[in-house]
Amino acid sequence: MTETTSSVAPPYPTAAEKLKFYGLWVGAAVVLLLLPKLFSSGGSLTTFSLIGISIIFSLSYNILLGQTGMLSFGHAVYYGLGGFLVIHAINIIGANKLPIPLPLVPLIGGLTGLLFAVLLGWVSTQRSGTAFAMISLGVAELVASSALILRTFFGGEAGISANRTKVFRLFDWNFGPQIQIYYLVAAWTLIAVIAMYALTRTPLGRMCNAVRDNPERVQFVGYDPHVVRYLAFCFSGFFAGIAGALAAINFEIANSAYLGAVQSGTVLFATYIGGVGFFIGPIVGAIFVTILSLGLSDLTQVWQLYFGLIFIAVVLFAPGGITGLLMMHRPLLKAGTFGKVLPSYLIAFVPTLAMLIGLILGTEIIVYYAVHSGDDSHIKAFGVPFDAANRYVWAMAAILLVGGYWVARKTWTFVGHAWDDATSVAREKGIAA
Repeated sequence: MTETTSSVAPPYPTAAEKLKFYGLWVGAAVVLLLLPKLFSSGGSLTTFSLIGISIIFSLSYNILLGQTGMLSFGHAVYYGLGGFLVIHAINIIGANKLPIPLPLVPLIGGLTGLLFAVLLGWVSTQRSGTAFAMISLGVAELVASSALILRTFFGGEAGISANRTKVFRLFDWNFGPQIQIYYLVAAWTLIAVIAMYALTRTPLGRMCNAVRDNPERVQFVGYDPHVVRYLAFCFSGFFAGIAGALAAINFEIANSAYLGAVQSGTVLFATYIGGVGFFIGPIVGAIFVTILSLGLSDLTQVWQLYFGLIFIAVVLFAPGGITGLLMMHRPLLKAGTFGKVLPSYLIAFVPTLAMLIGLILGTEIIVYYAVHSGDDSHIKAFGVPFDAANRYVWAMAAILLVGGYWVARKTWTFVGHAWDDATSVAREKGIAA
């Protein structure tokens, strides 16, 4: 009598797969080292630092939303508290000449975020879904209001400031120049991204996915979904605290805005727009949202309104986010059928662009009459001057919006047919779409 056993373990990675995997991280480190050589201006270094902070914050939020299925409206609590504790720590270290270098200080923010996640998470994670979202919102409002009441710790509306150059020097770096702060943020970004990716590959990371998909089955096989959610919540708070610490070090100040709803909303936007179903989704979203916010704020006064419109468009038409849209085309590229879709994209691009221009023009006209009706009607938006009181401008906005929408609907029908043909060919070649 013979016994047969089936192995469910995945095959051991080959040497080529290992080389590709580790080469990806090495390549990322090289890119981070070379970026200041290619873009050496102070504005570029500041932008890169903000992107790195946003990447850590977004990935920490994705531990809750993307990995475990918990929608939080108060993730800025752990980001902000980590930032405040780090500012106080810098002041204490500088005043007492403690031998603690600045590169280790973000750990204080991480441990602060972890501590408050441990204290608040057990009750917050008793339930998921709407109950968890409402609890997180309540906690966020409680902490945000406390920031204006407990002035001794939070500093009121002005916040608490610090001087990072007073901290113990490491290799004669005082971390005054922005280039040194960039390398500090880049190093912590790479460490945090690797750590959070490793977390997704652990049994805990797999159980987080299982709790997200089917908590009843997880409980049936002997695991407590509440404990899994609580552990994910703690890890998320730790990395959010690191992001807040780096933000406080970068700006040398922490104020109530770190704890506000805007901060929680921004990380939700970045994570969802990037794509919660993929690990790189929050990274893509953080880069997109940071660059777009910095660019739009210089081009229009109502840039937050456009952020909301982009978020609504992603929710309605691209639930998988930017990364999901890109990954949809992967089978077509493998099968060599992307060329069947590209011409239809180019055709649909023109009326879609016209519709967007009409929408932007109409929005700016409405904002002028709603907010600045007593000012000069000659305004500028996105670098283009126009007269908001001119009826021909109104007519142009209406024609572009309505006509562009009507033509775009027709052309996107052709895109759908081309997409079906391309995916059918890909399936015939054995490539799953």
